[in-house]
Amino acid sequence: MCVWAIIPVKPLGQAKSRLSQILTPEQRASFAEVMLRQVLSVVSESHTVVGTLVVSRDTHVLAIAREYGAKTVQESGTPELNAALARATSVVKSWSCTSVLILPADLPFVTVEDIENMIKLGPFAPAVVIAPDRDRDGTNGLFIRPPGLIEYAYGPGSFQRHVALAKEAGAIVREYQSEHMQFDVDLPEHLIEYNQRIKQADAEAHKLLASDTSFGD
Repeated sequence: MCVWAIIPVKPLGQAKSRLSQILTPEQRASFAEVMLRQVLSVVSESHTVVGTLVVSRDTHVLAIAREYGAKTVQESGTPELNAALARATSVVKSWSCTSVLILPADLPFVTVEDIENMIKLGPFAPAVVIAPDRDRDGTNGLFIRPPGLIEYAYGPGSFQRHVALAKEAGAIVREYQSEHMQFDVDLPEHLIEYNQRIKQADAEAHKLLASDTSFGD
């Protein structure tokens, strides 16, 4: 199976506008970059994904992507997510890709296991595996085998639209549920929860280090 991950990324200066009440533009851009790097790092560790294609009109984003070995496409024209994804899919199809995994750039807790498990749910074509967001409204992960099987329908309510399109295409449809995949950061309350999780992880790591036995003892 030849799987390519496609990650569409807004210009960092325009990212996370719904956090504007609590973060400055510079803070929002920095936070978006942190999450982008996390997603790129995780995807690069997957043994199933053969390559990553990042689509953005932001040259800084494209430079970051190349640091992680990703291929890049600079978006032009009127910004439109679904059209950009369709063009990116055409590119990877020309590379003899047999499956695509669409991931947003704002999944701070996504793991390699999430990626592998999503792909395992769609071993035979035609198949579509969808990871919904926490409200089961948006789409936080979309695995399609073969590429181009369905049109992209991102936007409010995309989860149900993608399910319907997959059924219309005669695909085997699977839903992948994961706390990591469901967690994105769009609203102030999401950022508060994100910070709480980071603090908890840091505290647990500190506790583990404190209880570790030195080889010199």
